[in-house]
Amino acid sequence: MRAVVQRVSSASVEVEGRTVGAVTEPGLLVLVGVTHGDTHAEAAKLAAKLWGLRILHGEKSCSDVSAPLLVISQFTLYGDARKGRRPTWQAAAPGPVAEPLVEAVVEELRALGAHVETGIFGADMKVSLVNDGPITLTLEL
Repeated sequence: MRAVVQRVSSASVEVEGRTVGAVTEPGLLVLVGVTHGDTHAEAAKLAAKLWGLRILHGEKSCSDVSAPLLVISQFTLYGDARKGRRPTWQAAAPGPVAEPLVEAVVEELRALGAHVETGIFGADMKVSLVNDGPITLTLEL
């Protein structure tokens, strides 16, 4: 699994002009990509890492201050553009594999006590954010 994590002041995701998920206070925007062979164990590990990641102000984590997370599936994190000008998506897991694992990350976060908002898997999403810092990290499990 791969995640791009951004510390945000606020963030939202729209589908067909309707806001489907938003955080309106400081927290994290997390884009999650799944590759072939990823498991529920990795989803749980990613959730724990996100919940405890100390990148909020004062070196706090979401668990320390009950900060919200907006989690959005993002198969393009496994795009490969090393050759040519057109990326290949071969490393990205297909929807039937990826969707349950992205949902597992969300469920694990909620089980840890997190307030989690989401996008809609496979939808054409418009993501807006105010990156705070800016701070952006890439996590890979």
